[in-house]
Amino acid sequence: MTKITVLPNKDICPSGIVIDNVPDDVSICKILLDNDVNIEHACGMVGACSTCHIIIKEGFLSLERSSDLEDDMLDKAWGLSSNSRLACQCKVSKSDLSIEIPRYTVNHAKEK
Repeated sequence: MTKITVLPNKDICPSGIVIDNVPDDVSICKILLDNDVNIEHACGMVGACSTCHIIIKEGFLSLERSSDLEDDMLDKAWGLSSNSRLACQCKVSKSDLSIEIPRYTVNHAKEK
């Protein structure tokens, strides 16, 4: 089973966390929420916003390629990088991951 290391985030996970024995084929967002890492997910984890934007620091190439829809949503994310993904759209694979949750998110529905 896989291990996910969440780097410290002042607001969501101040000390960081290591989540062991993560099952394959489950979204990173669900894994985080199940382990009390309260990442935003304004659209209910259907890939229709960018609030669950994460940056994969290690293990990026082990993930399935992002869809066109995910790429469109990522274009709206704050702090986009080449290793950005939506936590609700990428599923854990067999490789360990290290992720960063950006300090800010953009919630278009809430900010209008």
